[in-house]
Amino acid sequence: MSVLAAANSHILCREFYQKDNRTQFWSNGSALLLRKNYGFLVDFRNRDWKKISRRDLGGEAFWTNLAGPTTVEMEPINDSNHLDQILTHAGEISQPIIIDWMASWCRKCIYLKPKLEKLSAEYDSKVQFYCVDVNKVPQALVKRGNIQKMPTIQLWKDGEIKEEVIGGHKAWLVIDEVRKMINKYL
Repeated sequence: MSVLAAANSHILCREFYQKDNRTQFWSNGSALLLRKNYGFLVDFRNRDWKKISRRDLGGEAFWTNLAGPTTVEMEPINDSNHLDQILTHAGEISQPIIIDWMASWCRKCIYLKPKLEKLSAEYDSKVQFYCVDVNKVPQALVKRGNIQKMPTIQLWKDGEIKEEVIGGHKAWLVIDEVRKMINKYL
């Protein structure tokens, strides 16, 4: 998918209209006309012609919630005391937390982490997301989480593990399972 950079960064939503061999992008009353057969971009705001590469351009890029973040970085848990503090705080506000138990050498863990960070943006104020690198923490913490396979995503509420998903399969399936798990406890 191609991204068209605009001089005004606040222009994010565009409506796409396809007629013949051209595509119009409408935003704030100004139109951008893309001629796919010639590989030229016409910007009617400035009356400039800009040459672009010839390739199929298309897209459906509509953002539904521009007010919130798109990703939220997961906070790492370093030891058992840190986990106790997190669980105490979550218990006080009656909020579930998600812990991603991962390893830096695990390819599936590395692939899954950015997808979980996107998911954490969806539940920004409702659920907190944390990660634990099992090679960088004391083994007592790993035993406390009863971790046997990685990646393991656990939902904790009221100081105890309620559910877990072991992410050895496709990332979109894991994210769907985590989403169902979260919605069950909200």
